[in-house]
Amino acid sequence: MKTGLKLYDTKSKSIQEVMASDDKSIRIYCCGPTVYRDAHVGNLRTFLLSDLVTRTLKFSGHKTILIQNITDVGHMSEDIVAEDKMLSEAKAQSRDPFEIARDYEAKFHNDLHNLGIDPADKYPRASETIDLMLSLISKLIEKKHAYVGSDGSVYFAAQSFPGYGELSGNRLDSLKPGHRYEYTEDGAKNFHADWALWKSAGNRKEMIWDSPWGLGFPGWHIECSAMSLDLLNGHVDLHIGGIDLRFPHHENERAQSNASEDKEVVDLWLHGEHLLFEGRKMSKSSGNVVLLSDLIAIDLDPLSLRLCLLENRYRSQMDLTWDALKTADLTLKKWREKFADISGEIDLEVVALEVAQMAMDMNLDLDSPRALQKFRAMERNQNISPASKRAIALKIDEIFGLELSRKVVKREPSESALELLAIRDSARKSKDFKASDELRDELHKIGIAVRDTPSGQEWDWL
Repeated sequence: MKTGLKLYDTKSKSIQEVMASDDKSIRIYCCGPTVYRDAHVGNLRTFLLSDLVTRTLKFSGHKTILIQNITDVGHMSEDIVAEDKMLSEAKAQSRDPFEIARDYEAKFHNDLHNLGIDPADKYPRASETIDLMLSLISKLIEKKHAYVGSDGSVYFAAQSFPGYGELSGNRLDSLKPGHRYEYTEDGAKNFHADWALWKSAGNRKEMIWDSPWGLGFPGWHIECSAMSLDLLNGHVDLHIGGIDLRFPHHENERAQSNASEDKEVVDLWLHGEHLLFEGRKMSKSSGNVVLLSDLIAIDLDPLSLRLCLLENRYRSQMDLTWDALKTADLTLKKWREKFADISGEIDLEVVALEVAQMAMDMNLDLDSPRALQKFRAMERNQNISPASKRAIALKIDEIFGLELSRKVVKREPSESALELLAIRDSARKSKDFKASDELRDELHKIGIAVRDTPSGQEWDWL
């Protein structure tokens, strides 16, 4: 079943139409968070991508099934270290690792809510689907795609899957030992590019489970194969994730899933690009990791982040800034004030035409910048009545998710701030521009942005 939504497929490197292979619902799998820390705004960009996909499909009348995993079982880092992320954080906080996982999982869902992201249909936890992983690993061993290594761990035999590299372009014959693999197993593997499906517990005492191969824990990639195959009935119409997961995670996941089912399990692979902040990659070591809670702490609407992300194509690298977030916050307030309850005649034909044009952009590889460009043109169009503009805004907001119908509640400034505003207004009217500029700077320091308009001085919170 065709959907009309066309997206860039990483595997074919071309625009492909999303199809419902069972003619009922579009089956979507989106890689979720590893809940040992907060999701930063770069992570949230990927989760917004899946939301825009499902909103666009539903807007066109299609049904979707979205599965997003919760990795609450620590795995080896893709950096070559043997420290488990979940256990490392548990040790640092002197807390039970599952307690930490539940806390960060709750924060993740709160962030999704604040960013206007509709919930997935299911959020399976890795810790609660160990049986699915064990079953899949057994099947892969049976089919000669996996083996038990000399260390008691189970490995996927990369050379048993001839299509390896078709997603990422990383061919086995050109991969060097240790190239972005999560741990060098000191000769336990048959081939250096094989990866762990099940890790032997060794000296590890926490977050381990029994298995046919002894106590241990799952490798990084097996959970997504197991969950998607089980919960989406053996086929994924659309697989979504950040570009950093393309290799090795998605390449390995594809090999596992296809080897298990003897077919191409995923029809279309969709990847969102990296997000920079103030020109730099976000990292804990650089001290520039930005969370959604950081926006809320300075009174920015969290949906200002959503608007900023919509202003950029999902598969283009984006540089987010505080100035852009503050501008987006002001824009949202302006739109909500403009599209507040308006009485008057609505031209249904104009509404349908304008909405259809914006929806068409979203259906063509989620071109949200172009859709917003048309939205702004509509907002300025003097030939469209205010009531019709409001109807257009509220309808297309089913995709945008910016809560344009939300009532704006203006926070009142303190008496001292009101006094400064009055003094500045007086200085401006008397053409004392030096004093006016100085007072503008003073107001800016306390979080008030002042602008001069033909009708007089206006202000808003930064």
